[in-house]
Amino acid sequence: MKKEYNFSTAQRGKFFREDATLNLPIYLETDTRAFLEGIAAHKKKDVSTVVNELLCSDRLIVEAAE
Repeated sequence: MKKEYNFSTAQRGKFFREDATLNLPIYLETDTRAFLEGIAAHKKKDVSTVVNELLCSDRLIVEAAE
């Protein structure tokens, strides 16, 4: 690492995008991932879609119970 860096020509916010979304990785236990992959293969969908569908249905159940 250098002792000093020259930022005199830098542009603040050059890569900032207000409408950008951040997709965080979610790490699943091995058996849970295998279970979801089985469901995804049966439905011919990807794992992300299956997880989102399950979470949405759980959210609806929780909201209905409140």
